[in-house]
Amino acid sequence: MTVHFPFQNSYSALPDSFFARVAPTPVSAPRLIKLNRPLAVQLGLDPDVLETPEGAEILAGKTVPAGADPIAMAYAGHQFGHFVPQLGDGRAILLGEVIDRDGVRRDIQLKGSGPTPFSRRGDGRAALGPVLREYVVSEAMYALGIPTTRSLAAVVTGEHVIRETALPGAVLTRVASSHIRVGTFQFFAVRRDTDAIRQLADHVITRHYPDLLHAERPYHALLAGVVERQAELIARWLLVGFIHGVMNTDNSSISGETIDYGPCAFMDAYNPAQVFSSIDEMGRYAYANQPRIGLWNLTRLAECLLPLFSDDQEKAVAEAQDILGAFSDQFSAAYQAGLRRKVGLFTERDGDEALIQDLLDAMAKNQADFTLTFRKLGDAAGDDGTDVRAQFMEPAAFDEWAGRWRARIALEPQAPAERRAAMHAVNPIFIPRNHRVEAVIQAAVNNDDYAPFEELVKVLAKPYEDQPEYAAYADPPLPDQRVLQTFCGT
Repeated sequence: MTVHFPFQNSYSALPDSFFARVAPTPVSAPRLIKLNRPLAVQLGLDPDVLETPEGAEILAGKTVPAGADPIAMAYAGHQFGHFVPQLGDGRAILLGEVIDRDGVRRDIQLKGSGPTPFSRRGDGRAALGPVLREYVVSEAMYALGIPTTRSLAAVVTGEHVIRETALPGAVLTRVASSHIRVGTFQFFAVRRDTDAIRQLADHVITRHYPDLLHAERPYHALLAGVVERQAELIARWLLVGFIHGVMNTDNSSISGETIDYGPCAFMDAYNPAQVFSSIDEMGRYAYANQPRIGLWNLTRLAECLLPLFSDDQEKAVAEAQDILGAFSDQFSAAYQAGLRRKVGLFTERDGDEALIQDLLDAMAKNQADFTLTFRKLGDAAGDDGTDVRAQFMEPAAFDEWAGRWRARIALEPQAPAERRAAMHAVNPIFIPRNHRVEAVIQAAVNNDDYAPFEELVKVLAKPYEDQPEYAAYADPPLPDQRVLQTFCGT
């Protein structure tokens, strides 16, 4: 059977300075361990054919399909605040683009497919653990309704990669609306290549913001569009307790999708200062810092676009600052609206923001589980709140707050059942808890056992449904199960 990818490539038609043409490095014995069949169908691909040995060879990079134009994209980036003028895809190769069933252009990229000119002495490979982590978390984010890259497939290569020890090698097939980053613009800005910046901006507008094609000031409108999408995206991260872990500018997507799931994690106990990434020693990318860092990254994008705004530097800076100034209000509006929904408020009244902040403060002081507190608060809309009280070290802290909350929701006409349903629709019960993710990785790496991985993916596909048979997946970790650090996996 022939594996057919209906490629319609556009990025590889840009000038050669935007990428390096490079084919994936063949591997010895690829074996498909997971195919996302619904996503394959959405992309216009035949899942039955992709599950054949020939399909596995393509998904591992051993065979390049017809119509592909494999490239490694060039970009720069600020990594933990330090600028690196050349990064690029060091272990990823973009096979090409397809138009999905909704008419949306999607990149199909292999991660862990071998060295590229941007590998910086790396082997260009990926270990099995990080591939499974990205598959689990990216698909969980999609099920939660958060804009994200997707995972089409995971393949083991039959070879080992050497990190601290020898580990099974793997390749992830990642799907994105594009892989263009703030760092892509920085790559050309540091080289003072204004023509390339304009070409890139035009490409982004055509691909991601087509309604701006006839705008009076399209590049100003582009910055405004990216600012708005990032503000809303980061608000949605916070509303589910997600910590990206490496919000470098090369991991900041122009399309407004979550990209690059390295040392990412979901909080268990609520702590605004929570950090999991082993390399974030100063807490730069802590949970509560993510909005501030998002604006910092957008400011770096604005700096790149200044030559397109005006030849008058002072005027261009003032215009960029005016656009960036909208971020705070846009983030706050999205975040506060989301918080109101999480506590079951259908209307907005004075005092709501303070009421919700009091709950968050009590949760932090009492080490309350973020996900379960909000989920069980939905149940408390119709009962005495016994389950949610149990999340607090001192249940009286919840009781004091709950009295004020009940007085507030009594001002609205919705019945308890309606409020509960609305709250459960935005408060998941199942998230990819760190100890669960680590457990499925260890079963796969140590025992070649993918049953736990398959079950976790199945549960996380329905994060808002009760699924009684899988109730244990909602439990927070026991003290000896807590994951205190996560790693990039490179």
